Amino acid sequence: MKVTFGNLGKILRCGFLLKCPRCGEGELFQTYFKMFTRCTTCDLKFERESGYFIGAMYLNYGATVLIAFPGYFLLEVFSPIPFLVNLGIWALFSAVFPIFFYRYSKSLWLSFDYIFSS
Repeated sequence: MKVTFGNLGKILRCGFLLKCPRCGEGELFQTYFKMFTRCTTCDLKFERESGYFIGAMYLNYGATVLIAFPGYFLLEVFSPIPFLVNLGIWALFSAVFPIFFYRYSKSLWLSFDYIFSS
């Protein structure tokens, strides 16, 4: 699919649905952590070079910080939760959320790359 202003939303939706950004149909992951090498539908190569998904790590880290940092301060200001409990909640969140968001960060990174390189 050619990238136009009209289909940017479709490509980003594919990122959130863990689908191929080109065809929107092929699955990205074989298992929870293992990606296919290529799209099973349109043959788009997912990992173009060694270290390609380092940007996905930054995306994952950024999403974690954007949720945990304001979340901590909102609980600190607007709730009676003790400091150590609040800190523990957000420390646990910061350890678990990146594991949950791993697949989405790789999928979104692939979608962003497809948008900017097509």
